[in-house]
Amino acid sequence: MIGVPKSKFVDKIVKHYLRYDKENPFIFVAALLAFLGIAAGVMVLMIAMGIMNGTQEEFKKRLFVMNYPLTLVAIGQDDIDDKLLQNLQTKFPHIKMSPFYSTQVISKNEGSVQGSMLYGVDFSKESLINPIFAKAVGHQTDRFKMIIGDSLSIDMNAFEGAKVTLYFPEQQAIGLGTMPLQKRFIIDGIFDSGLIAYDKTIIYTTLEAFEKLLERKKGFYDGVHIFTRDPFGEIEAIRNMLPDHIIVEGWWQQNGGFFSAMEMEKKALFLVLLLIILVASLNIISSLLMTVMSRRSEIALMRTLGATQKEIKTIFFRLGLIIGAGGIVTGTLAGLLGIWILKTFDIISLPADVYGTSKLPIDLTYSDFGLIILGTSIIILISSLYPAKKASQTDPLTVLRNE
Repeated sequence: MIGVPKSKFVDKIVKHYLRYDKENPFIFVAALLAFLGIAAGVMVLMIAMGIMNGTQEEFKKRLFVMNYPLTLVAIGQDDIDDKLLQNLQTKFPHIKMSPFYSTQVISKNEGSVQGSMLYGVDFSKESLINPIFAKAVGHQTDRFKMIIGDSLSIDMNAFEGAKVTLYFPEQQAIGLGTMPLQKRFIIDGIFDSGLIAYDKTIIYTTLEAFEKLLERKKGFYDGVHIFTRDPFGEIEAIRNMLPDHIIVEGWWQQNGGFFSAMEMEKKALFLVLLLIILVASLNIISSLLMTVMSRRSEIALMRTLGATQKEIKTIFFRLGLIIGAGGIVTGTLAGLLGIWILKTFDIISLPADVYGTSKLPIDLTYSDFGLIILGTSIIILISSLYPAKKASQTDPLTVLRNE
């Protein structure tokens, strides 16, 4: 405009168009709906992504405890011997190892029958790498003692100090026939991992019990549980030291399908909820276009008084950005408030036997928050461009002639 600084002119017109217009109330309503839609979208995205990430981390924590950072497994009939364990301990003195035997068993008590996985471990070594197991270890000295999960204990009505019969796949001769090998074990302790699938199927006993009952050769094992603080960095170095018949697996590989499904679900949820913001951005386009149509004579007058196409474009582009940015800021504050409320108060409770925790886990990462802000900002920028371009293309001669 003639005699008016460009920046002050643009700011003044933007403030004027942001005010409520009694003659065109629908324009203000459309802009308000766009603002509220973007705010709601950002808030829902933050809370939803926080819940998804928190649930994923909770499952990782639970599965990490019961699956161990790394596990050595012998393929076929070959076993892992003490010599290999000594070499690994020499090469990696900081790692902790717990060798184990394993077999499937059927546990029976008071008419209740359950299928389980029985592990024979050194109780002292296993306690160093499995805190859930360490808390459950009792004071029984019998080599035929066992540690069971609380779900299995409840199902079988067998608690600490009780005796439970285990049936093994191996056969024993009885008279002229055979029958499955069986032995009564005393319950030394009960563990609670927080996941019913583990608490119901896993049983621990001593190495000596396997060596006595199943005639396992001492010093030769089915596998080894390994604790290291850097499993991702050391798995390859450990793999290079192993013979061909022994493999090493990370906890993330043993549960790869589960976490891949969760990650895909998280991405799908992000894209679906981003559609809320996309729909809200359509209100930005419609409100700006309505403003352009209702202010055509004003735009033409500004052009005739010296306003450039760039200034007109800047005015309407800035209007869209103000509506969108206001929605982002409001949605972010509402999202942070919602996350704080859900973390602080037990508004939503979960079944602990299904999810491993009764409290709703929420953990919004900086990367997820950044993606939400970035995706929303891109949508708002694109939504503001078309109306701004349309306003700058207004022909003052045509408009004034029709007026």
